[in-house]
Amino acid sequence: MVLSALLKLRNIMILVAAWVLLSLLNSASVLPALFGVEKLPGALAFTGGLAVYIVFVIQTLLSKDFHEEFNRKEKFRKIRELNRLANRLAGEAKRNTNNTYLLKLRKVMEDKNDIFASYSSGEPTYLKEKIVEQTLNLVIAYLKLLNNFCIRNRELSSVDVGAITARINANNRKLSFARDERMADDIRKVIEMDTRLIERMKEEKKDLERISARLDYMESTVNMFKHQIMSRIENEEMLEQLETAVNEAEALDAVLDERRRNRLRI
Repeated sequence: MVLSALLKLRNIMILVAAWVLLSLLNSASVLPALFGVEKLPGALAFTGGLAVYIVFVIQTLLSKDFHEEFNRKEKFRKIRELNRLANRLAGEAKRNTNNTYLLKLRKVMEDKNDIFASYSSGEPTYLKEKIVEQTLNLVIAYLKLLNNFCIRNRELSSVDVGAITARINANNRKLSFARDERMADDIRKVIEMDTRLIERMKEEKKDLERISARLDYMESTVNMFKHQIMSRIENEEMLEQLETAVNEAEALDAVLDERRRNRLRI
Protein backbone atom coordinates (compact mmCIF):
# COMPACT_ATOMS: atom_id res chain seq x y z
CA MET A 1 0.00 0.00 0.00
CA VAL A 2 2.86 2.40 0.84
CA LEU A 3 4.53 1.61 -2.47
CA SER A 4 1.26 2.25 -4.28
CA ALA A 5 0.97 5.64 -2.56
CA LEU A 6 4.59 6.50 -3.41
CA LEU A 7 4.04 5.64 -7.08
CA LYS A 8 0.62 7.25 -7.40
CA LEU A 9 0.66 9.44 -10.50
CA ARG A 10 -0.61 12.54 -8.68
CA ASN A 11 2.14 12.33 -6.08
CA ILE A 12 4.86 11.76 -8.70
CA MET A 13 3.62 14.80 -10.63
CA ILE A 14 3.62 16.90 -7.43
CA LEU A 15 7.20 15.82 -6.71
CA VAL A 16 8.33 16.77 -10.22
CA ALA A 17 6.42 20.06 -10.10
CA ALA A 18 7.92 20.94 -6.68
CA TRP A 19 11.46 20.31 -7.91
CA VAL A 20 10.88 22.27 -11.11
CA LEU A 21 9.39 25.20 -9.17
CA LEU A 22 12.19 25.22 -6.60
CA SER A 23 14.79 25.01 -9.38
CA LEU A 24 13.24 28.04 -11.09
CA LEU A 25 13.03 29.99 -7.86
CA ASN A 26 16.61 29.03 -7.04
CA SER A 27 17.97 30.39 -10.31
CA ALA A 28 20.41 33.31 -10.14
CA SER A 29 17.84 35.86 -11.32
CA VAL A 30 14.47 34.78 -9.90
CA LEU A 31 15.16 34.33 -6.18
CA PRO A 32 17.06 37.59 -5.59
CA ALA A 33 14.48 39.53 -7.56
CA LEU A 34 11.60 38.17 -5.50
CA PHE A 35 13.09 37.97 -2.02
CA GLY A 36 16.38 39.85 -2.21
CA VAL A 37 18.37 36.79 -1.08
CA GLU A 38 21.09 34.64 -2.61
CA LYS A 39 20.44 31.18 -4.10
CA LEU A 40 19.43 28.38 -1.78
CA PRO A 41 21.82 25.42 -1.51
CA GLY A 42 20.98 22.64 -4.00
CA ALA A 43 20.51 20.11 -1.17
CA LEU A 44 18.00 22.40 0.54
CA ALA A 45 16.00 22.79 -2.66
CA PHE A 46 16.00 19.03 -3.16
CA THR A 47 14.90 18.44 0.45
CA GLY A 48 12.13 21.00 0.11
CA GLY A 49 10.68 19.24 -2.93
CA LEU A 50 10.96 15.87 -1.20
CA ALA A 51 9.19 17.21 1.88
CA VAL A 52 6.25 18.43 -0.21
CA TYR A 53 6.08 15.00 -1.90
CA ILE A 54 6.10 13.14 1.46
CA VAL A 55 3.29 15.35 2.79
CA PHE A 56 1.10 14.42 -0.18
CA VAL A 57 2.04 10.71 0.15
CA ILE A 58 0.93 10.76 3.80
CA GLN A 59 -2.27 12.51 2.76
CA THR A 60 -2.86 9.74 0.21
CA LEU A 61 -2.28 7.00 2.81
CA LEU A 62 -4.84 8.61 5.11
CA SER A 63 -7.43 8.93 2.35
CA LYS A 64 -10.46 6.62 2.55
CA ASP A 65 -10.90 6.78 -1.24
CA PHE A 66 -7.30 5.62 -1.72
CA HIS A 67 -7.84 2.65 0.61
CA GLU A 68 -11.00 1.63 -1.24
CA GLU A 69 -9.28 1.96 -4.63
CA PHE A 70 -6.25 0.00 -3.40
CA ASN A 71 -8.41 -2.81 -1.99
CA ARG A 72 -10.37 -3.04 -5.26
CA LYS A 73 -7.14 -3.33 -7.24
CA GLU A 74 -5.73 -5.95 -4.87
CA LYS A 75 -8.92 -8.01 -5.07
CA PHE A 76 -8.89 -7.81 -8.86
CA ARG A 77 -5.22 -8.82 -8.91
CA LYS A 78 -5.96 -11.83 -6.71
CA ILE A 79 -8.92 -12.92 -8.85
CA ARG A 80 -6.86 -12.43 -12.01
CA GLU A 81 -4.13 -14.68 -10.55
CA LEU A 82 -6.72 -17.35 -9.73
CA ASN A 83 -7.96 -17.13 -13.31
CA ARG A 84 -4.41 -17.60 -14.64
CA LEU A 85 -3.84 -20.55 -12.31
CA ALA A 86 -7.02 -22.18 -13.58
CA ASN A 87 -5.84 -21.74 -17.18
CA ARG A 88 -2.49 -23.34 -16.35
CA LEU A 89 -4.09 -26.28 -14.54
CA ALA A 90 -6.47 -26.80 -17.46
CA GLY A 91 -3.48 -27.11 -19.79
CA GLU A 92 -1.99 -29.78 -17.52
CA ALA A 93 -5.28 -31.67 -17.19
CA LYS A 94 -5.83 -31.77 -20.96
CA ARG A 95 -2.78 -34.01 -21.32
CA ASN A 96 -4.36 -36.68 -19.12
CA THR A 97 -8.06 -36.57 -20.03
CA ASN A 98 -9.82 -38.78 -22.54
CA ASN A 99 -12.28 -37.38 -25.09
CA THR A 100 -15.26 -37.62 -22.73
CA TYR A 101 -13.64 -35.68 -19.91
CA LEU A 102 -11.96 -33.27 -22.31
CA LEU A 103 -15.41 -32.10 -23.43
CA LYS A 104 -16.43 -31.67 -19.79
CA LEU A 105 -13.24 -29.73 -19.06
CA ARG A 106 -13.84 -27.39 -21.99
CA LYS A 107 -17.39 -26.68 -20.81
CA VAL A 108 -16.19 -25.83 -17.29
CA MET A 109 -13.49 -23.54 -18.72
CA GLU A 110 -16.06 -21.79 -20.92
CA ASP A 111 -18.19 -21.16 -17.84
CA LYS A 112 -15.12 -19.95 -15.95
CA ASN A 113 -14.22 -17.54 -18.74
CA ASP A 114 -17.77 -16.15 -18.77
CA ILE A 115 -17.64 -15.65 -15.00
CA PHE A 116 -14.31 -13.84 -15.16
CA ALA A 117 -15.44 -11.68 -18.10
CA SER A 118 -18.63 -10.72 -16.22
CA TYR A 119 -16.57 -9.74 -13.17
CA SER A 120 -13.98 -7.80 -15.18
CA SER A 121 -16.48 -5.79 -17.21
CA GLY A 122 -18.95 -4.96 -14.43
CA GLU A 123 -18.91 -2.97 -11.22
CA PRO A 124 -18.41 -5.70 -8.61
CA THR A 125 -19.89 -5.59 -5.13
CA TYR A 126 -18.10 -7.11 -2.14
CA LEU A 127 -20.40 -10.15 -2.23
CA LYS A 128 -19.93 -10.65 -5.97
CA GLU A 129 -16.14 -10.48 -5.57
CA LYS A 130 -16.24 -13.16 -2.88
CA ILE A 131 -18.55 -15.38 -4.94
CA VAL A 132 -16.39 -15.02 -8.07
CA GLU A 133 -13.27 -15.73 -6.02
CA GLN A 134 -14.78 -18.88 -4.50
CA THR A 135 -16.15 -20.00 -7.87
CA LEU A 136 -12.64 -19.76 -9.33
CA ASN A 137 -11.36 -21.73 -6.32
CA LEU A 138 -13.98 -24.36 -7.13
CA VAL A 139 -12.82 -24.51 -10.76
CA ILE A 140 -9.21 -24.91 -9.57
CA ALA A 141 -10.24 -27.70 -7.17
CA TYR A 142 -12.19 -29.33 -10.02
CA LEU A 143 -9.21 -29.24 -12.38
CA LYS A 144 -6.84 -30.73 -9.78
CA LEU A 145 -9.34 -33.47 -8.95
CA LEU A 146 -10.04 -34.17 -12.63
CA ASN A 147 -6.34 -34.46 -13.40
CA ASN A 148 -5.68 -36.91 -10.56
CA PHE A 149 -8.87 -38.83 -11.37
CA CYS A 150 -7.91 -39.32 -15.03
CA ILE A 151 -4.36 -40.39 -14.15
CA ARG A 152 -5.55 -42.88 -11.51
CA ASN A 153 -8.32 -44.19 -13.77
CA ARG A 154 -5.77 -44.82 -16.52
CA GLU A 155 -3.43 -46.59 -14.10
CA LEU A 156 -6.18 -48.91 -12.87
CA SER A 157 -7.39 -49.58 -16.41
CA SER A 158 -3.89 -50.70 -17.36
CA VAL A 159 -3.92 -53.46 -14.73
CA ASP A 160 -4.92 -56.84 -16.21
CA VAL A 161 -7.36 -58.24 -13.64
CA GLY A 162 -7.78 -61.35 -15.77
CA ALA A 163 -4.09 -62.13 -15.42
CA ILE A 164 -4.29 -61.81 -11.63
CA THR A 165 -7.39 -64.04 -11.51
CA ALA A 166 -5.66 -66.61 -13.71
CA ARG A 167 -2.67 -66.52 -11.38
CA ILE A 168 -4.92 -67.13 -8.37
CA ASN A 169 -6.57 -70.10 -10.11
CA ALA A 170 -3.21 -71.55 -11.13
CA ASN A 171 -1.87 -71.23 -7.59
CA ASN A 172 -5.02 -72.83 -6.17
CA ARG A 173 -4.37 -75.82 -8.43
CA LYS A 174 -0.75 -75.95 -7.29
CA LEU A 175 -1.90 -75.79 -3.69
CA SER A 176 -4.17 -78.79 -4.10
CA PHE A 177 -1.18 -80.89 -5.23
CA ALA A 178 1.42 -79.44 -2.87
CA ARG A 179 2.91 -81.94 -0.48
CA ASP A 180 5.57 -79.76 1.07
CA GLU A 181 4.08 -77.63 3.88
CA ARG A 182 6.52 -74.72 3.42
CA MET A 183 5.83 -74.57 -0.31
CA ALA A 184 2.08 -74.74 0.36
CA ASP A 185 2.40 -71.88 2.87
CA ASP A 186 4.23 -69.73 0.28
CA ILE A 187 1.54 -70.44 -2.31
CA ARG A 188 -1.19 -69.43 0.18
CA LYS A 189 0.60 -66.13 0.83
CA VAL A 190 0.77 -65.39 -2.91
CA ILE A 191 -2.94 -66.23 -3.31
CA GLU A 192 -3.78 -64.00 -0.34
CA MET A 193 -1.77 -61.08 -1.77
CA ASP A 194 -3.42 -61.40 -5.19
CA THR A 195 -6.88 -61.65 -3.60
CA ARG A 196 -6.26 -58.48 -1.55
CA LEU A 197 -4.99 -56.77 -4.68
CA ILE A 198 -8.21 -57.50 -6.56
CA GLU A 199 -10.32 -56.37 -3.60
CA ARG A 200 -8.37 -53.14 -3.36
CA MET A 201 -8.83 -52.53 -7.08
CA LYS A 202 -12.58 -53.07 -6.73
CA GLU A 203 -12.70 -50.56 -3.85
CA GLU A 204 -10.67 -48.00 -5.80
CA LYS A 205 -12.90 -48.38 -8.85
CA LYS A 206 -15.95 -47.75 -6.67
CA ASP A 207 -14.23 -44.68 -5.25
CA LEU A 208 -13.48 -43.46 -8.78
CA GLU A 209 -17.14 -43.87 -9.67
CA ARG A 210 -18.06 -41.70 -6.67
CA ILE A 211 -15.44 -39.13 -7.69
CA SER A 212 -16.80 -39.13 -11.24
CA ALA A 213 -20.23 -38.30 -9.80
CA ARG A 214 -18.63 -35.55 -7.69
CA LEU A 215 -16.98 -34.09 -10.80
CA ASP A 216 -20.38 -34.00 -12.51
CA TYR A 217 -21.80 -32.18 -9.49
CA MET A 218 -18.97 -29.64 -9.56
CA GLU A 219 -19.49 -29.03 -13.29
CA SER A 220 -23.19 -28.35 -12.66
CA THR A 221 -22.34 -26.10 -9.71
CA VAL A 222 -19.95 -23.95 -11.75
CA ASN A 223 -22.54 -23.64 -14.52
CA MET A 224 -25.30 -22.73 -12.04
CA PHE A 225 -23.18 -20.06 -10.38
CA LYS A 226 -22.22 -18.65 -13.76
CA HIS A 227 -25.88 -18.00 -14.53
CA GLN A 228 -26.49 -16.57 -11.07
CA ILE A 229 -23.47 -14.27 -11.25
CA MET A 230 -24.39 -13.03 -14.71
CA SER A 231 -28.00 -12.55 -13.55
CA ARG A 232 -26.76 -10.69 -10.45
CA ILE A 233 -28.36 -13.19 -8.09
CA GLU A 234 -25.98 -13.13 -5.13
CA ASN A 235 -26.43 -14.16 -1.49
CA GLU A 236 -24.50 -15.52 1.48
CA GLU A 237 -25.84 -19.05 0.96
CA MET A 238 -23.98 -19.20 -2.36
CA LEU A 239 -20.71 -18.57 -0.53
CA GLU A 240 -21.38 -21.35 1.98
CA GLN A 241 -22.28 -23.79 -0.79
CA LEU A 242 -19.12 -22.92 -2.71
CA GLU A 243 -16.86 -23.26 0.33
CA THR A 244 -18.34 -26.69 1.10
CA ALA A 245 -17.86 -27.86 -2.49
CA VAL A 246 -14.24 -26.63 -2.55
CA ASN A 247 -13.41 -28.34 0.75
CA GLU A 248 -14.96 -31.64 -0.36
CA ALA A 249 -13.09 -31.55 -3.68
CA GLU A 250 -9.78 -30.81 -1.99
CA ALA A 251 -10.31 -33.72 0.43
CA LEU A 252 -11.03 -36.13 -2.45
CA ASP A 253 -8.02 -34.86 -4.35
CA ALA A 254 -5.77 -35.45 -1.33
CA VAL A 255 -6.99 -39.08 -1.14
CA LEU A 256 -6.39 -39.63 -4.86
CA ASP A 257 -2.97 -38.04 -4.66
CA GLU A 258 -2.01 -40.33 -1.78
CA ARG A 259 -3.18 -43.39 -3.70
CA ARG A 260 -1.22 -42.34 -6.74
CA ARG A 261 1.94 -42.17 -4.62
CA ASN A 262 1.19 -45.64 -3.25
CA ARG A 263 -0.19 -46.99 -6.50
CA LEU A 264 -0.73 -50.67 -7.13
CA ARG A 265 2.24 -52.54 -8.46
CA ILE A 266 1.64 -55.81 -10.27
